[in-house]
Amino acid sequence: MAMVGLFWIAEGDVYVGAKPSGLAPGVRLTPEGVVALGDRQSGVHLWEDVHALTMTDVPVKSLVRQAGVLKDLAVTMVVNLAMPMERADEAPPLMTLRVTSPGTEHELSVYAAAAVGYSPTEVELSRALLARLTEGAATMTTTLTAMSEWGRASEGETPRGAERERLLRSWLG
Repeated sequence: MAMVGLFWIAEGDVYVGAKPSGLAPGVRLTPEGVVALGDRQSGVHLWEDVHALTMTDVPVKSLVRQAGVLKDLAVTMVVNLAMPMERADEAPPLMTLRVTSPGTEHELSVYAAAAVGYSPTEVELSRALLARLTEGAATMTTTLTAMSEWGRASEGETPRGAERERLLRSWLG
């Protein structure tokens, strides 16, 4: 499994945001359509009905966000050492994928996969890639196939930032 921009690619499967597990919300992109997963959201939005995909509430990487994550990690470590006990982990930030179809808009929730947020460049490229997927069947098929093939061929590790940006640009064509 690897994160590339706002996408999580696990072998041949492409997800927006983190790959969901259990009842967690998520979205999978398939050749048939946009598949809503998890508790309180389900269904398939067929590509021929999808006119736009828009991502909002994306946490953007910043020095302040990185410092906050490190501070939270340090505080959590001290608390756990001082008072070891079972604690529920905090959930990552939720992002919203808006699926626009004729006469309707669906808001689907997905968890962010990047702990300190996404780089502004990756956010911009990912949003452009989501828009590209709605340009027609041939474009969507070619783009999803390239992403899936990369996922099957990769070692399953998230590439470094420059490589993620290169991949996103290559999938944009």
